[in-house]
Amino acid sequence: MEYTEIMVRYGELSTKGKNRKSFIDRLHGNVAKVLKDYPDLRMQPHRDRLHINLNGVDAKPVMEKLKNVFGIQTFSLSVKVSRDFEDVKKKAVEMMHEAYKPGMSFKVGTKRADKTYELDTNQINLQLGDAICEAFPEIDVEMKHPDIKISVEVRQDGIYLSYLTVKGAGGLPVGTASKAMLMLSGGIDSPVAGYLAMKRGVDIEMVHFFSPPYTSEQALNKAKELTSKLTAFGGNIKFIEVPFAEIQETIKSSVPEGYLMTIQRRFMLRLTDMIREKEHGLAIFNGEAVGQVASQTLESMAAINDVTTTPILRPVATMDKTEIIRLAEKIDTFNLSIQPFEDCCTVFAPPSPKTRPSIEKTRHFESVLDIDGLLQRAMDGIKITTVEHGDKFMESDQENINSLL
Repeated sequence: MEYTEIMVRYGELSTKGKNRKSFIDRLHGNVAKVLKDYPDLRMQPHRDRLHINLNGVDAKPVMEKLKNVFGIQTFSLSVKVSRDFEDVKKKAVEMMHEAYKPGMSFKVGTKRADKTYELDTNQINLQLGDAICEAFPEIDVEMKHPDIKISVEVRQDGIYLSYLTVKGAGGLPVGTASKAMLMLSGGIDSPVAGYLAMKRGVDIEMVHFFSPPYTSEQALNKAKELTSKLTAFGGNIKFIEVPFAEIQETIKSSVPEGYLMTIQRRFMLRLTDMIREKEHGLAIFNGEAVGQVASQTLESMAAINDVTTTPILRPVATMDKTEIIRLAEKIDTFNLSIQPFEDCCTVFAPPSPKTRPSIEKTRHFESVLDIDGLLQRAMDGIKITTVEHGDKFMESDQENINSLL
């Protein structure tokens, strides 16, 4: 059967009242960005549906991309039929031949957007049901939990039929819950934290610290590629590179070894907060999980958070590592995250960091540093780019292996 459109149903948007239009507009924009490689598609957003006219485009790859976009509850492949009800019955029977297997049950559900149509909802349901039962005498009718639901939508330009409903990603359209910064490392946890933030509609901007010559261009590209993976869930993401080598060198030469990590992360948080203010964000997200490493004990978090009053949100804070890995595999970031390129957190990691640093001692050790000067020079060196869906930054796997040999 040649399908003509994909009918997209919204998720939590139905509860948004007066803000509904802005949510729908945002979802439409996000879908357009994710489907930018298919210029022949035609999209029509409405109050309770987004209609994507395939215009001859293969539906399979389009549906694979739609599965990831936050704000979509379900979607269905639909075929357009004339308003002649005999044509509708023929097409419904043809659709059942495609869908039906012995022992299955069915029902018909109709949405009559055009109230002027000659048959009302009950008449359409009954007449289509009768036509299907006549064509499939052994089929059962099941109103509550059918195996197949033939969905009918009556519009002014025709009648649309569908039976295959695909579950979407749910959540809220990215960008409907304001903006925040995500502290993106090259590891497993922070991309998962970004994914969970985006699921609640947060427009995240990536803040990535790099320390050349201690970290390589490949490590930087790995972070950009992780960002590209996350664009599948809501479109373009801003990527902000922050030079961090001078700060790390200064801290290493001036601060007791046990406090290197704590003070480095305080500088990272200060810089992220300065960028947040410049970018008009409202919060900071990171991939910290309680007790996972030395910097993620509650004492360490308190000592690091001491530099700001901005909300710090940690979506994976209470997850086990195995739970985080499962999510990373689901969103296709795990294999990239475990590639062994160094990042600035590991190249300057002390052998025995304090797991319960004192806030008072941290402030004291930090007081000998030119904090304002170091921060300003780092801010002067930031570079901002926009990562779009489908952008590639890494070499092929074999090239990566060869470079490590």
